[in-house]
Amino acid sequence: MAATTAPRTDRLRAAALTTGIVALTLVTGAIHVSLGGMLFTLNGLGYFALAAAFVVGAAISHPLVVRFSWLPRVALIGYAAASIMAWLVLGGFYSLGYFTKAVELALIVLVILDIHRVFGGAAGVVRQAVASVRWAVASVRS
Repeated sequence: MAATTAPRTDRLRAAALTTGIVALTLVTGAIHVSLGGMLFTLNGLGYFALAAAFVVGAAISHPLVVRFSWLPRVALIGYAAASIMAWLVLGGFYSLGYFTKAVELALIVLVILDIHRVFGGAAGVVRQAVASVRWAVASVRS
C-alpha cells in the first residue's frame, strides 16, 4: 500500500508547492501593478511572466522544457530578491510594502523548497544549469 500512495503523495505535495508559488507570484505581481507608475507596473508584469514560465517549467514534460526548468526557479528567486532590495533602497515603508515583502520572502522560501524537491538542493540545480548551458552551446556549434 505504501508503494502506491508515495507517488500520489509526492504529486500532491508538488502540486501544492507549485500552486503556492504561482499564487504568491500572482499576488505580488497584482499588488505591484495596482500601485501604478511605470516601475511598479513593469515589476508586476515581470512577476506575471515569471509565474507563466514557472508553470511551463513545472507542468510540461517536453525534454527541452525539462532541461531548462531550473531557469524560471532561479529567475524567480533573483527577481523577488531584487524587488526586496530595491524596496529597501527606494523606501515606501508602509503596511502594503511590508506585506508585499513578506509575500516575496515566502515566495523565495517556497521556490527553495521546490528546488530541493526537484534538484536535491543548490548543487543539483547548479549541475542542471551547467549541463543545460553546455548542451545549448554544443547545439549552437553543431
